[in-house]
Amino acid sequence: MNENSKLKDSLNKIFSSSGYKMVDVSNKEVTHRKALAVGEIILSSEVIEMIKNKKMPKGDPLAIAEVSGINGVKKTSELIPLCHPLPLDHISIHTEIDEPKNSIIVYCLVSANSKTGVEMEALSGVNSALLAIYDLSKIVEPNLKITNTRLLVKSGGKKGLWINPDGIPEKIEQKKKIIKVMKKASKLSISALDTSGSKTKDLYSMMGFTKAYNTAKKSCS
Repeated sequence: MNENSKLKDSLNKIFSSSGYKMVDVSNKEVTHRKALAVGEIILSSEVIEMIKNKKMPKGDPLAIAEVSGINGVKKTSELIPLCHPLPLDHISIHTEIDEPKNSIIVYCLVSANSKTGVEMEALSGVNSALLAIYDLSKIVEPNLKITNTRLLVKSGGKKGLWINPDGIPEKIEQKKKIIKVMKKASKLSISALDTSGSKTKDLYSMMGFTKAYNTAKKSCS
């Protein structure tokens, strides 16, 4: 047994009794990681109308939610002790109002070239954005509910693409398109794209590939 092996064995014995460990990713390869999460906050018809008309007393909850969501993603490893600090490449927050439900839906897309996934970062971004909306809305309506927070899609690493088996929102339900986008945006097949309609455009925008969408749209026109 060489000196390095002896040292490794000795360290393993010392730390084997530790109750909590950050997973050792030293031997994992760096791959492009991407994760999309979503969550929702149920407000009231009064709050929704005030948000739409820019009448909220503490400012625009949707604008603050975007900033808070981005900050939440960057602070993930500080908020969740066993998460690895990651060199993030991209963060995007998307909010939309669901008037029939008097709610706001928040999406968070995160990407990084790293040894471990970014799903916790995406979920942290969603929750931070939702809490910011809560903070700015409680002065008008204190009976608020944060719900339906979940991971929708993740890619990268050995397991590749994962799509939530419990279903995904209508606007990103076209799983084959998501697979093509998540694998390699720069080599999308034009024939695989349905470039008509706002929902498809929203999908590509949300997944961070607006440029790929516009290129395909131009090629098909």
